[in-house]
Amino acid sequence: MVFVVDDDAAMRDSIACLLESENLSCKLFGAASDFLEFCSPQRQGCILLDVRMPGISGMELLENLKANGILLPVIIITGHGDVPLAVRALKLGAFDFLQKPFSASELLDRVHAALNQILERRQKDRRLDSLRSHFDELTKREREIMELVVSGDSSKVIGMKLGISSRTVDIHRSNIMRKLNVRTIAELVQNRLALRDD
Repeated sequence: MVFVVDDDAAMRDSIACLLESENLSCKLFGAASDFLEFCSPQRQGCILLDVRMPGISGMELLENLKANGILLPVIIITGHGDVPLAVRALKLGAFDFLQKPFSASELLDRVHAALNQILERRQKDRRLDSLRSHFDELTKREREIMELVVSGDSSKVIGMKLGISSRTVDIHRSNIMRKLNVRTIAELVQNRLALRDD
């Protein structure tokens, strides 16, 4: 879904025709306040947002979305003189900006890129959820050993640190690899780092 927020009715309609010609669903808003009433963190899609609008400006809407944890990718539509505003919008987390006049292909390229970002984010979230559930299956001792393995310690060193035999460490390590569905230490390290970065 593409949400078009622009006070210019002709611009809204032409964008809607273009999006619909590509089988992209869209919803149109003539004011930022109307979009704010409609929007929630559960909404999925991207926003095409005009910077200069009466009432709540595009920048104010962007700030409001960020403050409310609404992470939809926002493509700023801007006039030539608004480029510094667009740069400020990017710093606030906008996905991209389009400078008027723009071509149909430019608009569609940006919209497809924004929608792809949503899909990638969803895939990443699903992967992280899966990783978390696997890590939750580890016992306290297994987590302890995993952290030492990830930091590069050998079974012998881990055994000395924990006061257990290296054979016991190897058994725990084997259980960790099985529960986390990884085959190599490199995979284990990558998964652990992915959760730390989250």
